[in-house]
Amino acid sequence: MNTIKNGKVRCIVFQEENTWYGVALEFNIVVEGDDKDVVNFNLQEAIRGYVQSLKKVKGFRAGTETAALNQTTEQEYENMWDSLQSNKPVPSPIQQVGYYGVAFV
Repeated sequence: MNTIKNGKVRCIVFQEENTWYGVALEFNIVVEGDDKDVVNFNLQEAIRGYVQSLKKVKGFRAGTETAALNQTTEQEYENMWDSLQSNKPVPSPIQQVGYYGVAFV
């Protein structure tokens, strides 16, 4: 379980048609762009900014930040993650997967 002090988030960068998408599953962050490396960089920056902003929010009751850090993931992305983990083909219309893995926060 992710907390404000530490945790991890599953990430996937994939191409659909001419657009690259980066997804941080547990945070429900999605970024897009024309280049997979730029998308990956922007995704990492979005993750970092998301966690930093949660740390700065005043008035969090103890434990409530865990809901923001452990969101329910869209089923489409869970299915994609499961396929990648088991080395199965990713369903169409995904053309290719640039990166996938876990980022530690």
